[in-house]
Amino acid sequence: MIYRSSLDDGPFMIRNNNTLAGPGAMLALLSFSLLAAPAPARPAPSALDSLSFGVPASEQSHELTAVQSDIVSGGLGEPARRLLPLEPVSWEGGKVAFVMKVDPDKPTYFTIRLWGSDISQDRLILLCEGKQIGYRHLGDIDLLDTGTDQPAYNGRFYYTTTPLPAAMTRGKTELHFEIRSNGWVWGYGSNWAQYQKPMTAPTRGIYRVYTHTDGTFVPPADETQGAVPTNPPVRQAPGPEAMNALKSRVNHEIDGLLTTPHPLNQMQMDFLARAYRVDWTDAYHKPQVISQVTRGLDQLFAGYRKDPRLMRQDPSTPNPGWFGFGPAGDAIWLLSTQLKLSLDSTIDDGTGAKTMRRAAWAEMLRASCDWNSRHRRQYTNQSMIVDLNIQLANRGLESIDPALALPQEQTLQYLYQSVGLAPWLGSETGHGPDRSLGDNYRQLTDKGLTRELGYVGYYGEVLDWVTMVYDSTRPAPGQPGDAKIRDQLVKIARARAIFRYPMLDSDGNRAMRIEAVVGWRDEEHYPGDVAYAERPTWDASSLYAAAATLDPHLLGYVQQMFADGQFFNSVEQQTNQSHSLRVTAGLLDTPDEYKLIQAQPPSPDRLPMAPGQPDFAWADEQDGVVAVKHGDEIFYASLYWRARSAINFLARVHDTLPAYDRIAVVNEEEQFVPSGMTFTRPDWTNFGFANGGIPYPDGVHSAYAGEQLPIAKIPAGIPFKPGDESPYAGRARFYRLRYGDYLIGMNASKNKTYELRGPAGARSAPELISGKTIRLNGSVKVSPMSTVVLYLGE
Repeated sequence: MIYRSSLDDGPFMIRNNNTLAGPGAMLALLSFSLLAAPAPARPAPSALDSLSFGVPASEQSHELTAVQSDIVSGGLGEPARRLLPLEPVSWEGGKVAFVMKVDPDKPTYFTIRLWGSDISQDRLILLCEGKQIGYRHLGDIDLLDTGTDQPAYNGRFYYTTTPLPAAMTRGKTELHFEIRSNGWVWGYGSNWAQYQKPMTAPTRGIYRVYTHTDGTFVPPADETQGAVPTNPPVRQAPGPEAMNALKSRVNHEIDGLLTTPHPLNQMQMDFLARAYRVDWTDAYHKPQVISQVTRGLDQLFAGYRKDPRLMRQDPSTPNPGWFGFGPAGDAIWLLSTQLKLSLDSTIDDGTGAKTMRRAAWAEMLRASCDWNSRHRRQYTNQSMIVDLNIQLANRGLESIDPALALPQEQTLQYLYQSVGLAPWLGSETGHGPDRSLGDNYRQLTDKGLTRELGYVGYYGEVLDWVTMVYDSTRPAPGQPGDAKIRDQLVKIARARAIFRYPMLDSDGNRAMRIEAVVGWRDEEHYPGDVAYAERPTWDASSLYAAAATLDPHLLGYVQQMFADGQFFNSVEQQTNQSHSLRVTAGLLDTPDEYKLIQAQPPSPDRLPMAPGQPDFAWADEQDGVVAVKHGDEIFYASLYWRARSAINFLARVHDTLPAYDRIAVVNEEEQFVPSGMTFTRPDWTNFGFANGGIPYPDGVHSAYAGEQLPIAKIPAGIPFKPGDESPYAGRARFYRLRYGDYLIGMNASKNKTYELRGPAGARSAPELISGKTIRLNGSVKVSPMSTVVLYLGE
């Protein structure tokens, strides 16, 4: 078959003779060709098969065998089967095996039913015919369950849907399945012991599993669901006393730093320099701050002179190699008036030689600026951190030796690039920037989301870093900073606001949470953290961006947080989390931010997805993500889904309904310009990237190994080879997704119009982004860089 489209560079060709690619290739072909057919309005699809755990007749009919398992009375009194730790304890736990029906011709999906109030950090992994379905960490197909440390969907069930490889189901009517259990993982672990943790407690209960051919799983009508929360309560505690605990923590840290006989590291110096200006702290205008910072800076230079690698390997910074001497530069700038009298004193350089303090400090700051500018990082949050620290080091340098500093235009340009105001041009070389992503790649989309590579939940929450970037452009503390960066900060905050959805907190109170299910770099974040204007982090409070900008929309979001009783809870959680200096420093400005915002007039603005707000739909074509509020239903979809190295024909969906929640990876149609290259999936079962991560000792192979996926055209001049992670290799020009009552057509091209085929027989449908009713007449034209979201349920 040859499929001809209006792609920029010619037809997209696929062959249906089963000879293209390896054993899993037809997954890609079927997901393309089946979904290309018109999608009619349809009744709720029925399952091919279902297995109810803990029900003897159902388990027996599916030939179920269990190892290290028990049956419990779970949610709503329904039976469920848990998998238990082994004896002795291991990283693995119990398992169950069973047989289920599949479709011999159509792609088949597997769905699991879990109780949203069960809490377990253990993981559930699906195997089919002995091969693993999905990846353990950040692959385009996830595990059945990655665990949670809080209720995922209080008092209700949720369903997770996974596609089975078509090569495994083709020609078959039933297959052997297995669900295994593992302990939780720490994704940053560099060895087995750090990464894979032992399984020490039972998994959450497994209630039911299903096989079906429609990517939209609809629970059977006779299946009991939990009670829908109505008018959930406002959180009543903690209250303002949380601020007292915060101040006590901050001052305890300050008191220790003011009296320690040991030289301060640069993070401690920066913290004290900031606290010197905060009138409620024990550091306020204290001479000991100046003497301790001066001694610390001298020691930092001595360490650098002995070993210049300290500049990129300082263990006191959160990420050595990203920060350089930026925090030291910030401390120098903040205390420039107080430090100037001692700048021309002579100090020991650590080797016994003498040097002038001004020259010494300037030398290390300039070295930091130069190294970081030659080692800029691609991912958005990392780019911001590196470029911010270039600015901080250079700002400190300007205050002691302006002639040695980089031109302000250069460092400001770095900041513009990192926050998406200018194309990101990469690291500096002897011949200018390396332009590793070309001349026109921006770190943020035109609509204000980060690009890493698609929509990102937690790592996309860069409001703290962008606010720091804005603060770094203030000519003096408290004075306005760069207006363009401020406006970009507000734009980003308003885009992020769309990804806050209504959900109960862990105690059943009303709240708004971050959408992370459809996030590229998110995994164990279901449900997302409670957040309003911004997520409280290690480095800043939930008020930081709102206080810095006093934008009416952001003020409205934090006033909504106040009304929901969630602010002081966020303060308490920050205060009680890790006792690192980084967290303490992030608390420093919270009391003054709160006082400032409390003095502002009420704002009518509220988060777009909040109950009572009008229905709307929104899309970002550059990140391939869609958000919809339709009555009480909240729908998110990532159409460009973890396609790191090639087109994968997969979308990720999170569909929140009052009675239950649905999470799914589903097949979709994609049109793209082919490069002529293909990517062969390796036999990875752990990471879906980075050479597969730490290998597992269980000997299990991937169900996708050998599958060949087409690679989209790479822009000229961009270095690339098959297998590379690239923002271009897996990006399509047009996406078509049908999920439930939604039919979505997303045109991500800049200069071509595509046609979205409507369901057979439908004459019109509401289009949710424009708010108009569209006459279908077989298809709808989708113009460049636009999205159509049709609702077919009316």
